[in-house]
Amino acid sequence: MGHSLRRFRHDSNVPPKFRRRNLLNMKDKFPDLNELPPELGLMILSNLNATDLCLAMCVNDFWRQLALDDVLWQGLCYATWGSVSAYDKKKEVGFSYRELYQRLDDHSLLFNYNADVGIEYLLRDGILDDDPKAIAYFINSTNRLDRSQVRQYVTKRPDVLDELIKLDNYKDKMLPIALRTFFSNVESPFLHGSRLQALLEKFAERYLACNPQCGLSKDGVCILCYSLILLSIDLTSPHVKNKMSKREFIRNVRQATPEANDELSGHMYDNIYLVGHIAPQKW
Repeated sequence: MGHSLRRFRHDSNVPPKFRRRNLLNMKDKFPDLNELPPELGLMILSNLNATDLCLAMCVNDFWRQLALDDVLWQGLCYATWGSVSAYDKKKEVGFSYRELYQRLDDHSLLFNYNADVGIEYLLRDGILDDDPKAIAYFINSTNRLDRSQVRQYVTKRPDVLDELIKLDNYKDKMLPIALRTFFSNVESPFLHGSRLQALLEKFAERYLACNPQCGLSKDGVCILCYSLILLSIDLTSPHVKNKMSKREFIRNVRQATPEANDELSGHMYDNIYLVGHIAPQKW
């Protein structure tokens, strides 16, 4: 960045006195980046996304040189993919954050088509380390990945799922809200038997680790999760004509576990009733 600024100071075709005069007339017209100090120009361009930054390159040579500054593309990389193994590796000669952004964008699109292939390309190019924790951090740090592909991928990679669950922060979160976050990374709860039980036990362990003072046991959290799943289906399914009332839900939870008081059960019912299914099929 410093090299770019020195080049712009010495190579700019706008004499300093005219530049100052133009700055004084900013109230009369919108200033061109050519009329601004390079530092201010870079600060303005740092607010653009990648598409707009590429469009800015087409304006003129001055804008193109500014928009190619690697500091801008480094900021875009970190803002879009917060955790990538390549960030911590020694940079080779000729390394460019703009090229890294392009490869990350391409591989993310490929991930959204086929998660296994996308991860394979990320590993092949040395962008990600072949480590469950590194992959989990990558998935957790970006919203550019299709959640359905994420769920399919972690189903086949329980080691990545375990690391991904550790990254979720459920502190002071209401149980239905925390459960929605959990089901954004795993399959929908329309499963039966040991698979669903194992998932809920992992969630319960993480929820209790984040909220040790909640007054619930692991079994109590699992029972409440089952109750919320059944309530979600009851309230949102068009095939269920007679919906469960709030009073009925409180009574059922009271019979299932003594750990949840009626007030907590009532708040959970209100959340499902107002917000919707605990794990909707579309994300």
